Amino acid sequence: MDKPTIQEAIVVEGRYDKNTLSQIVDALILETNGFQLYHNKTLRDHIRSAAERTGIIILTDSDASGFQIRSRIKAFVPENLIKNAYIPDIYGKEKRKNTPGKEGKLGVEGMSREVLLNALKAAGATFSGSENNRLSGEEITVADFYAAGLTGRPDSKEKRTALLKQYNLPEHLGTQAAAQALSRLITREDFLKMFQASENSP
Repeated sequence: MDKPTIQEAIVVEGRYDKNTLSQIVDALILETNGFQLYHNKTLRDHIRSAAERTGIIILTDSDASGFQIRSRIKAFVPENLIKNAYIPDIYGKEKRKNTPGKEGKLGVEGMSREVLLNALKAAGATFSGSENNRLSGEEITVADFYAAGLTGRPDSKEKRTALLKQYNLPEHLGTQAAAQALSRLITREDFLKMFQASENSP
């Protein structure tokens, strides 16, 4: 099966993630080696340099540790050079491990080819020889989330979690990141219609 070529460098957590991804796409894949990123200035400089050349796509696990690493990268790489790819919360254990991870979720290495390609497409990855599928129009905002009852109300977390699950996005996404991620998957118009319909239902 042919591997599509992606222009941006892809940042993953470890060598098993890199091995899985390298079998699926042709791209520069950089490892953070877990939390070594915090202590290794050379590694941070390498990632920043790649971001300045081609932009980067961050593809970490969907657990709390993955989001910590994602936040650390955002602290030293300008936001306009970053695209965020998210894998869904799928519970299970990678074949090489004896026990599941702390949160019981599969990491990047445990995802199927289809899931990883969909995550990269949703992030707006630049695939050589094809057009990007980024939706046009206004982006979904944090204010839209509030108006839809996804923040600021007693049942907001439950509603937000259900929405993220519906679109295969991880539960750890913050409100702003969730709004940005959804903007790549559905139009703002469809988002507003969805919640208008739910409010009008008996």
